[in-house]
Amino acid sequence: MIVGLTGGIGSGKTTVAQIFQQLKVPVFVADEESKRLLDTDADLQAQLVEWLGPELIKEGRVDRAYMASRIFKDEDLLKKVNALIHPAVGRAFQTWYQKQEAPYIIREAAILFESGTHKDCAKIIVVSAPEELRLQRVIKRSGESPEQVKARMAKQWPQEKKEALADYIIHNDHQEMLIPQVLQIHEDLIHIANTGR
Repeated sequence: MIVGLTGGIGSGKTTVAQIFQQLKVPVFVADEESKRLLDTDADLQAQLVEWLGPELIKEGRVDRAYMASRIFKDEDLLKKVNALIHPAVGRAFQTWYQKQEAPYIIREAAILFESGTHKDCAKIIVVSAPEELRLQRVIKRSGESPEQVKARMAKQWPQEKKEALADYIIHNDHQEMLIPQVLQIHEDLIHIANTGR
């Protein structure tokens, strides 16, 4: 059973994914796979260089900061790049998924809904946090300006829209502890995987 895990930038998806991993649930992290493909897939790199120029490659690897600076300013370019990368990540996921034997797996992706990947998921978990807290978290970890982070946030679906499509919502706002929320969902998902309901 495929379970989608998503949430806005800075919501705490990675932390929640790590808790599931501690519970021995296999987790596929789309962003990590995307980075791996950018660094290793020569065909992908060649197409991106054609669109973004030779400055994209530094020491044989994609300069992700340069790429972000270009694609987040140009909606059409962003769509083209996503249309190239998302299918490659999807193929990598299918290869990985075929090897898994757990009752359920987690497919973590920041843009699970935006990419249409949610359609392949039996259940969906959304990690939720107030926008101001998310903004502070991202600024702290990335060093980006508030304006840069807000621009990235604006490219994602609003949190309320994601929550409306969720089967489970994990509140990561320092009001509720994460581990009990994850444990409750884990127990429910194991039950569903074992009984079909």
